[in-house]
Amino acid sequence: MDLRNIAIIAHVDHGKTTLVDELLKQSGSFRENQAVAERAMDSNDLERERGITILAKATSVEWKGKRVNIVDTPGHADFGGEVERILSMVDGVVLLVDAAEGPMPQTKFVTSKALALGLRPIVVLNKVDKPDAEPDRALDEVFDLFASLDADDDQLDFPHMYASGRSGWADHQLDGPRKDLSALFDLIVDHVPAPRQLAHVSEDFSMLATTLSADPFLGRLLTGRIETGTLKTGATVKGLSRLGEQIDHFRVSKILAFRGLSQQPVDEAHAGDIVSIAGMQKATVADTICALAVDDPIPAQPIDPPTISVTFGINDSPLAGRDGKKVQSRVIRDRLMKEAESNVAIQVKDTPGGEAFEVAGRGELQMGVLIENMRREGFELSISRPQVLFRELNGERVEPIEEVTIDVDDEYSGAVIEKLTGVRKGELAEMRQNAGKTRIIAHVPSRGLIGYHGEFLTDTRGTGVLNRVFHEWAPHKGPIPGRRAGVLISMENGTSVAYALWNLEERGRMFIGAQAPVYQGMVIGEHSRDNDLEVNPLKGKKLTNVRASGTDDAVRLTPHIEFSLEEAIAYIDDDELVEVTPNAIRLRKRFLDPHERKRQARAGN
Repeated sequence: MDLRNIAIIAHVDHGKTTLVDELLKQSGSFRENQAVAERAMDSNDLERERGITILAKATSVEWKGKRVNIVDTPGHADFGGEVERILSMVDGVVLLVDAAEGPMPQTKFVTSKALALGLRPIVVLNKVDKPDAEPDRALDEVFDLFASLDADDDQLDFPHMYASGRSGWADHQLDGPRKDLSALFDLIVDHVPAPRQLAHVSEDFSMLATTLSADPFLGRLLTGRIETGTLKTGATVKGLSRLGEQIDHFRVSKILAFRGLSQQPVDEAHAGDIVSIAGMQKATVADTICALAVDDPIPAQPIDPPTISVTFGINDSPLAGRDGKKVQSRVIRDRLMKEAESNVAIQVKDTPGGEAFEVAGRGELQMGVLIENMRREGFELSISRPQVLFRELNGERVEPIEEVTIDVDDEYSGAVIEKLTGVRKGELAEMRQNAGKTRIIAHVPSRGLIGYHGEFLTDTRGTGVLNRVFHEWAPHKGPIPGRRAGVLISMENGTSVAYALWNLEERGRMFIGAQAPVYQGMVIGEHSRDNDLEVNPLKGKKLTNVRASGTDDAVRLTPHIEFSLEEAIAYIDDDELVEVTPNAIRLRKRFLDPHERKRQARAGN
């Protein structure tokens, strides 16, 4: 059967997964009466809750006798490791751009990767039925973006379409009939070349593994595109590392091909097919699976290096082991190593002592998703503040700089610019106003952006949109001040009392409510001044013989601050940790004993 392999790439929230839903429906992949969840490709719980794609996934549809393999990719640069590998598996990309927002930072990130591989994109201007859509402006901006990314003449001569993924139509003309997606299917089949691998069917089998997953019945599954030859179930093959060393030798127990939303076993697969294979023990992502006669590995795409690191440690608080079942360092290490194997953008290192592990990755969102997944699996962890990774370049210390794109109402632009360029050592690159909105583009050190998102939402009354993507390595920008306020620290172990918290409200804002378990060294609130203060949240009301009027008034507490996981990790200082369990997120001091804290502070000074 004639084949086409494409990836759908776009900035986050520009409608990739919704468009794939419609492509599946209109190609007849579902029965008429079949119940299908919205955003069917986002199968993971976290993806559904957050409304984002985290893992790249493949599906396949048939159109006029041709099979089209479609890969849905994540939009966040934090998950860029997924996108970089996937693009080496396809022969064309559909670039989705929101007709109102135009190209955004992540659009630039994924497009640069696609153009560098020589792929010729199809541009789809999505959401043209939105009231603020400006498809012509968005199209001009896409052309300017391609030109700035050094696209060649073939890539600059890209076909484009107007579409509404949610309404399920795409058309070459903005005022066309708007019926269905058949024009997009036809354009994909005509514009995207058939896999060049089809010419190599007669050679020995070889395939580059691009993603790793696990199946409860089949074990480890490696997915990739067959580069040369034919693979049959039961064949004996080997795994080669990037350097060409043999690391595995196994019999292929199953070959799974993508058909609609499911994977179906097939007896044989040919060059150009995207398939998953089972049976390997050691071979992993970026390794070459090949026939025994092949000795040269297929070159793998280089992956951008990590920019931040977080320390994952065992939970050693007095409340450890109450919620989770997985608390030992050995179990945590095994889980992190398994993650690093399937996610090439993450690196895990042991720390001296073996109680904690340094995990390096692309950004806070990627770390937050990993911690949230582990928490749901029953792990208890203590998490440090994210640290930016520095490098030595030509004898100079350099740090990662991010390009931040912000859309805010005009009235808040001053406050945002002041925070980014003043306190956080950023440089303003571009600023333009349009219909009451301001778009600000700045280059800010990654250090300055840790913990900034919550402050940004407060400054813009929750109306601002912030996007960031790695820009370059630049010389160290000097010290950046951290959190200004001190914290309130519990001096006792027990259960918090409403009366005590009510008395403490004048000292600052609380992070806990009444009847919450607390322990010595736990952070229970933010101090109104810049120093830390030890307080007693267990102190009840003393009873007296005399009952004067007004003595027994009911205590009314101000609602306390509830942190999400990412907010808690961004809030803490270097001497604090976040205690993460399946049922709770607590802030604490690294050293719970007050005398030990003073000793460490003196040693630090």
